[in-house]
Amino acid sequence: MVGDKWSLLILRDIIIHKKSRFKELKDSKEKIATNILANRLKSLSELGLIEKLDPTGTKKSTRYLATSRGISVLPIIMELYLFSINSIDETTLDSSQINIKREITTNSKLFEKNRIAEYLNFVQELRDTILGVKEQ
Repeated sequence: MVGDKWSLLILRDIIIHKKSRFKELKDSKEKIATNILANRLKSLSELGLIEKLDPTGTKKSTRYLATSRGISVLPIIMELYLFSINSIDETTLDSSQINIKREITTNSKLFEKNRIAEYLNFVQELRDTILGVKEQ
């Protein structure tokens, strides 16, 4: 379901880095091809891991948000993140990656709890802004 490289990276970017636009996801440092990105976004949506919000019907207004099912993948993403980050020279990491590594290794459960809360707040603010919807 989410075993391919790109799906996990897309979920990582959506949940951890709060990227929600096609362009933001395309501009990640892994440089996913646009056709692969479009295909994976469609697959993730069909699997119920993300939802596509399109408030005005334009490509610029389209946002991709993780569903609760997508958010449940966060522990797997964290483990893979740690594995990959621990396998490379730390001098190649940016400050965000170093901070994430430190937070996960210090207290992974707290990191997971905080990231989920931050992401849910981000999603709520986004919904309030672009849809004018206040959910409770």
